[in-house]
Amino acid sequence: MAINLVKGQKIDLTKGRSSLSSIMVGLGWDPVAAKKSGGFLSGLLGGGGGGGSDVDCDASVIMLDENGKLNSKENLIYFGNKKSKDGSVVHSGDNLTGAGEGDDETIQIDLKRISPSIHRLVFVVNIYNAKQKKQDFGMIQNAFIRLVDNQSREELVHYNLTDNYSGKMSLLLGEIYRQGSEWKFSAVGEGTIDPDIGSIANKYA
Repeated sequence: MAINLVKGQKIDLTKGRSSLSSIMVGLGWDPVAAKKSGGFLSGLLGGGGGGGSDVDCDASVIMLDENGKLNSKENLIYFGNKKSKDGSVVHSGDNLTGAGEGDDETIQIDLKRISPSIHRLVFVVNIYNAKQKKQDFGMIQNAFIRLVDNQSREELVHYNLTDNYSGKMSLLLGEIYRQGSEWKFSAVGEGTIDPDIGSIANKYA
């Protein structure tokens, strides 16, 4: 039975689960239904200003060392670099619309293969070309992050983001981090005005 978290909560993933070695991180979101052409939303967005149905969200993972630093560009996993330097993190690829049920993008993580130098994995979703398209996360609803045990197929953690993220172009959904020999998960749920993954990554340089 999955544990449903709220913002700021933490959970120990591996305590009592010594066999946990491989997890799937699913990230999902839905575009807010755009009103018919000429309606209020259309006018608000300036006609063709980027209705909810064509918001392209991208999921990424930032792998940080014990000092909270991104020490290699190969440890930034996104649609342009789908596999980490140590091979422990693999991105499923880009979903352009967010349409449909369930996970929109998935990331496979082999906990046993994560380099000893890596201490935190930060999961980020940002809107592609948000600034140019005048789009933000007020156009997205039902964002979530969930963790599934690949061996048992059991959903371990589910976190629905419920804050108002209008004006935000990127979301920090959650992070997996080491504490001694254990791996833990923290529900972050913070929005930022960073327009792209490069801007976020630079904060950890």
